[in-house]
Amino acid sequence: MTRNTRALMLGGALMAAVAMSAPAAMAQSQPEGGAPMMVHAMASQPALNLSAYGEVKVAPDMATISFGVVTEATTAAEAMQMNATRMNQVMAALRRAGIEARDVQTSGLNLSAQYDYVQNEPPRLRGYQASNQVTVIINDLTKVGTTADAVVAAGVNQINGIGFGLKDPSAAENQARQIAVRNLQAKASLYAQALGVQLGGIRSLTEGGGYSPQPPVMYARAEMAMDSGGSTPVAAGQLTVRIDITGVYDLNR
Repeated sequence: MTRNTRALMLGGALMAAVAMSAPAAMAQSQPEGGAPMMVHAMASQPALNLSAYGEVKVAPDMATISFGVVTEATTAAEAMQMNATRMNQVMAALRRAGIEARDVQTSGLNLSAQYDYVQNEPPRLRGYQASNQVTVIINDLTKVGTTADAVVAAGVNQINGIGFGLKDPSAAENQARQIAVRNLQAKASLYAQALGVQLGGIRSLTEGGGYSPQPPVMYARAEMAMDSGGSTPVAAGQLTVRIDITGVYDLNR
């Protein structure tokens, strides 16, 4: 190894050592004999990365019912015609119940062949089945049970489920946000106290969760059973609105 090569290697090692052990400020000479420029190496500040959530319970103010009309006949045309006749009766019953047209939506229309299966024999066509599924929004919860009774009396023979929701969830979401922030701040203060350091400002805050409509759930057989005392009983209960947040706080030594 030549003297020049050794000198270069020693020089490189010396520069690396200076870079590792230098204080926060180092001087670099400026071209043309200018004043030295100070370069500050910023040490990373310790931080807390925490998560919390806020949750509120609120009574629903709307309901969604999914139901259908299923008919069978020997021909496809006859099955569809029977289904259309019965569904028109159901739509008329909905109008009499005070349900507006904008709150009624067809969610499924199906026609399928029906077969009888006997062991060691080919399938035998029995006929056709037509199905028309409808989803209805009910904005008056006092009418949920009577509406279900009315459509069943008009020809509905399949009720798929019921879900409850909120017309405007913003107030409940904002309340949950406030609770989430208070919980996050309390948790950050607790960690800082336990670590023996001072809690600094918050760097970032991200949000997740929020209100999502409740999916329809199947009616229990007992809930659908009508008695002589009145309409089908329906219990709305309460909904849970939850907001999840994550925050990053500075810690001051």
